[in-house]
Amino acid sequence: MLTLYSYPPLFGVADNNGYGLKVFAFLKLAGVPFRHEHIFDASKAPRSQLPYIVDGEDTVGDSETILAWLTQKYRLTIDAALTPQQRTQNLLITRMLDDLYWVMSYSRWQDERYWHLFRDALKREHSAVTDEVLVKAKAFNAQRYYYQGIGRFDPDAAMARGLADLAAIAALIPAQGYVHGDKATAIDAGLYGFIANIYFYDIDTPLKQFVVAHDNIVRHCRAIHEAVSTPKT
Repeated sequence: MLTLYSYPPLFGVADNNGYGLKVFAFLKLAGVPFRHEHIFDASKAPRSQLPYIVDGEDTVGDSETILAWLTQKYRLTIDAALTPQQRTQNLLITRMLDDLYWVMSYSRWQDERYWHLFRDALKREHSAVTDEVLVKAKAFNAQRYYYQGIGRFDPDAAMARGLADLAAIAALIPAQGYVHGDKATAIDAGLYGFIANIYFYDIDTPLKQFVVAHDNIVRHCRAIHEAVSTPKT
């Protein structure tokens, strides 16, 4: 059976990283059977990044590459009805979520207002995580943030960038239904991956305050969460 390897759960979501949760939600929404293995060590992953999947002799990394590969191999129809314009919109949303990822990650590992709360939550839910591991991960992420650019922002400026991304998302998600109509598509899985890791995040950051204040975002997140959390009968 296909196996998804991704980071462990936190705060009640299946992966505490937006990219892994996106793939998890896509597999659930598309009806693809799979096993889910939670790991911290990404050294064996393609490009040393999570998530990745193993399906027989095939190993595929990068969330967007995974979704495209799955769609082709299993002839998935989750996005079959989308127009060229909707597919273009999906690309723009996906790239915006890439930007939001860096702010979300920064808020956990570098923003000292929230770092200790995130650290304690990880240790509380995953007893194998040690202070030594977390200190190394914090230093590693600080390097990533610096070279990506977000690490050169002060915390409020970094947060403002994420809030701008969320404002765009608030304008895109309808009051009812999903981004492209009555049925969830891959972009809904992508949005869920990141929004769920803010909404269910049990730490009161400005990102969470923004999401909670927007009923359309909350409704969308909870609808996808229910759909991917309920076992198939």
